[in-house]
Amino acid sequence: MNLKDKTIVVTGGAQGLGLEMARMVAAEGAHLALLDMNAEQLTAAQNELSATGVTVRTYVCNVANEESVENTFAAIAADFGAIDGLINNAGILRDGLLLKFKDGELVSKMSHQQFQSVIDVNLTGVFLCGREAAALMVKSGRKGVIINMSSVARSGNMGQTNYAASKAGVVAMTVTWARELGRYGIRVGAIAPGVIRTAMTDAMKPEARDRLVAMKPVGRLGEATEIAHTAKYIFENDFFTGRVVEVDGGISM
Repeated sequence: MNLKDKTIVVTGGAQGLGLEMARMVAAEGAHLALLDMNAEQLTAAQNELSATGVTVRTYVCNVANEESVENTFAAIAADFGAIDGLINNAGILRDGLLLKFKDGELVSKMSHQQFQSVIDVNLTGVFLCGREAAALMVKSGRKGVIINMSSVARSGNMGQTNYAASKAGVVAMTVTWARELGRYGIRVGAIAPGVIRTAMTDAMKPEARDRLVAMKPVGRLGEATEIAHTAKYIFENDFFTGRVVEVDGGISM
């Protein structure tokens, strides 16, 4: 897919990796529908990206809520007519050990709310947005691309029962959708980042950040622009579907 003059939806598009991928899309000449929960950050992102000369519209949307997602995609259809791509990026963390014992006594355990909140956003949200985006693509008769954000944590990571489960589910949905939607000309892929340099990692204690860096054969954390570059590859490679690209500096070898 050539992104020029296409319409791409980005969830969690007002900040972090979502905003960086939106910048890539805008640089290629595509128009943007940005979804996020933070109206103020959406406005800032719209002001920045509109300056590149593309159309940018914003939507406050809770991706974990079916009604909110359905209404948002209906609004996108009314504003743009059709869409050509979706970057399913919105996600949250609520880390914690499954159980924590001290001196034989249970100190804490991951709560149901802690587990469910991550599943609701990271897995159900991907499902809802992917479903609505695919429906719009099929109705319009336009081929499209859906990119789902997974993580190398999908293989299992201490303190992330909820997150790992959600990101494993994202990959399973990616493969399933690629098989189901290929008949309509819709390709589906996933990206599994490792630890990417963000405001959160910049704020970590130096010794903790150094331990993360030491785990990676490339000797550094990833950059958001490198994830955006991977998304660009998936959009542009018309033979790519049903696969996940690990961009993790070799940490999962």
